[in-house]
Amino acid sequence: MALPYCLTVIAVFSLCVICNNGVEAFHEIYPDLQSISARTVSKIHRTGYHFQPHRNWINGPMYYNGVYHLFYQYNPKGAVWGNIVWGHSVSKDLINWKELEPALYPSKPFDKYGCWSGSATVLPGKGPVILYTGVINKHSNEVQCYAIPENTSDPFLRKWIKPNAINPIIVAEHNMNGSVFRDPTTAWWSEDGHWKMLIGGRSKDRGMAYLYRSKDFVKWIRAKHPIHSAASTGMWECPDFYPVSLKGKNGLDTSVVGNRLNRVKHVLKNSLDVTRYEYYTIGTYFMNEDRYIPDNTSEDGWGGLRYDYGNFYASKSFFDPSKRRRILWSWANESDSKEDDVKKGWAGIQAIPRTVWLDSHGKQLVQWPVEELNSLREKEVKINNKKLKKGNYVEVKGITAAQADVEVTFSFSSLDKAETFDSRWVNAQDLCAQKGSKVEGGVGPFGLLTLASKNLEEFTPVFFRIFKAPNKHVVLMCSDARSSSLKRELYKPSFAGFVDVDLAHKKLSLRSLIDHSVVESFGAGGRTNILSRVYPTLAIKKNAHLFVFNNGTEHITVEKLKAWSMKSARRN
Repeated sequence: MALPYCLTVIAVFSLCVICNNGVEAFHEIYPDLQSISARTVSKIHRTGYHFQPHRNWINGPMYYNGVYHLFYQYNPKGAVWGNIVWGHSVSKDLINWKELEPALYPSKPFDKYGCWSGSATVLPGKGPVILYTGVINKHSNEVQCYAIPENTSDPFLRKWIKPNAINPIIVAEHNMNGSVFRDPTTAWWSEDGHWKMLIGGRSKDRGMAYLYRSKDFVKWIRAKHPIHSAASTGMWECPDFYPVSLKGKNGLDTSVVGNRLNRVKHVLKNSLDVTRYEYYTIGTYFMNEDRYIPDNTSEDGWGGLRYDYGNFYASKSFFDPSKRRRILWSWANESDSKEDDVKKGWAGIQAIPRTVWLDSHGKQLVQWPVEELNSLREKEVKINNKKLKKGNYVEVKGITAAQADVEVTFSFSSLDKAETFDSRWVNAQDLCAQKGSKVEGGVGPFGLLTLASKNLEEFTPVFFRIFKAPNKHVVLMCSDARSSSLKRELYKPSFAGFVDVDLAHKKLSLRSLIDHSVVESFGAGGRTNILSRVYPTLAIKKNAHLFVFNNGTEHITVEKLKAWSMKSARRN
């Protein structure tokens, strides 16, 4: 059998565990709000080029016959969680989208109480099959279900059917907790003649990635051992498992296994329900044993690597065979109140789709916005070789600062003034809160002030700060929302991550995608990334400004800056 190309439906809704008579449930429910739809949709903070439907609650692919399909958890009746169906939009370029009727909605006894996250695999000679989690009763007992297109010749795959004779295809065994058993991954074809896929779960406080095998994609058998698990990590939601090449940026089909040639590593990602963040490891998949072992440079759990250090959850990746790349999608939730969501008439956006590959050192992933995004760039402005002394703020004029794309390279002549790094600073977010953009440093803070009001009453700084440890320099990257809005009741975190980058050339690069209520930033070429949701009251539309700044005693040079006004993406 030829290797198929495997495609993933983005697992796009944030699963939140609450207590309901001792049984675990999905997302916090607002019965009085979930079916209220605003008469008018507020456009103040709506994004121009990040994907979101016209109204109501979402949280988001697959590529088939020349079309990208985006499936997402969607509430057609209101702007908070509830009434969830599988929304469905299609695109030729991952940027401009056409919204279709829902692909899946609760309609059978095996999904009467919900059609939750899942993935799709294209079977040779048959077409795509969706595996998804259905909820069969009010106690949130979860089963895995099977759906196929009604008509594979329809280029948009508008209608899907759920065969009664085979559903549900997987039910948790008696010794498993059926209320923490969800989110099947893309399947891969193994040389031993089986399809294999993972399902997220938990045993007591141990996170689990259960492995299932099938010869016909209908009858599935659980392996004796999970492919991987980790103690004290809680529920593993939305798992993702895929190969990455040790050389180059090309993505790999999900069924590729290359350990014998020493050309391939594997990535295992989990969304940890306890922390509401995502973590991944890089390691080796031993196919004959169906075991995955992380490298000793990858830590399991809360101290591990993350795709993104901001509002980024329930992600999935897929292999795009048209351009030989792996693409990562994620949901970016709101940070304001549920009542405000109802008032504005919408909630939730998708992060910009990102191409993902393995860093040349093999220790972490690198991410970058898909190249198609550049088609939205309009007016361009440049700044070259601009020196910034301590306390300097220089405005980037001539673009629409509320809807922009900015790429900048900073350089510095010396690291001698770098502050001493305290070994107790293990949490980057806490360190950012302690040493924000207004706190003078040695080398840094320096970076961008995005979505800034004219007199800086509001701004979202995205910046670097460099410290000196005994044997190396430590780079901190922050996207600090604490000054982003005059509204006090918002969730305004100081998101941050450390950047593993070589400073031999004394340069750091930053790209920020600014889109009204989102600032999505990529540090050091995409090695550390932070997406922030922010809601300015003054710095909106034409009243938004963009600055470069330096608050460190070491002079910083804006070696090269390019900024573009961004067109809005087409929807429908």
